[in-house]
Amino acid sequence: MSRKAPLFIRVFGAVYHVWYFVCMLLSIVLLSPWLVWHSRRAAEFHRFYPWARLWAAFIFNGMGLWRKVRYESRIPWNRPYIVVSNHASELDILLCYRLVKSPMVFIGKAELGKIPLFGFFYKRTSILVDRSSLASKRAVMEKAARQLAGGTGLCIYPEGGIPKNPKMRLASFKNGAFKLAIESGTPILPIAFPDNRKRFPDFLSGGSPGLIRATVLTPIEVLGMTLQDVDALSERVFSLLQSELHRYDTGAYL
Repeated sequence: MSRKAPLFIRVFGAVYHVWYFVCMLLSIVLLSPWLVWHSRRAAEFHRFYPWARLWAAFIFNGMGLWRKVRYESRIPWNRPYIVVSNHASELDILLCYRLVKSPMVFIGKAELGKIPLFGFFYKRTSILVDRSSLASKRAVMEKAARQLAGGTGLCIYPEGGIPKNPKMRLASFKNGAFKLAIESGTPILPIAFPDNRKRFPDFLSGGSPGLIRATVLTPIEVLGMTLQDVDALSERVFSLLQSELHRYDTGAYL
């Protein structure tokens, strides 16, 4: 059984979470004319995306979180990617918006669509999946394939959720993202988030302003791969992210 954080850390973390919701509310209200207008139909998504990136920056700045990003190579942003990262915190979505410059749609759990105000925009600009429904999972794969065919990238967290054990850096992957990549010929863009859980864990587990780091790894081309390569591709990306997170843990990047 994991030990609870000291009381003052839990209290500060709870207050910090409330402030996060305040920042989210203020940013959505301020940007709502543009967010509503450009999220009204799929054809406008390329115009919605810059506003979503601005919304994410507003929240990060309001929360006192500054970013330090390491790009393993130069990324061409004139093409779509399937973005794959470790899932550690609610900050993951915001940080993906800031780091990925080419438009992408998130695939996320249906419960996020029920969050007041945020859920309104999330439903209009993301693909929601009910993980308890096989039909929903099939529909999501079809919608995702259409997005890729139209030139819009995807962001998928292949762990399927945030690991319940806070010490687990990376849970086992589901293969949906890698199957889509091979079928569509879309490169995988792996991103490692070493600090998001530390800065913004569960509501009563702490949280604080400070530095959040990330590594955007070199895109992985999938042209020439077949569905027989799905498992190998998944294992390759898992190994890359695991190794990168381990480098942060051992102090390789300060």
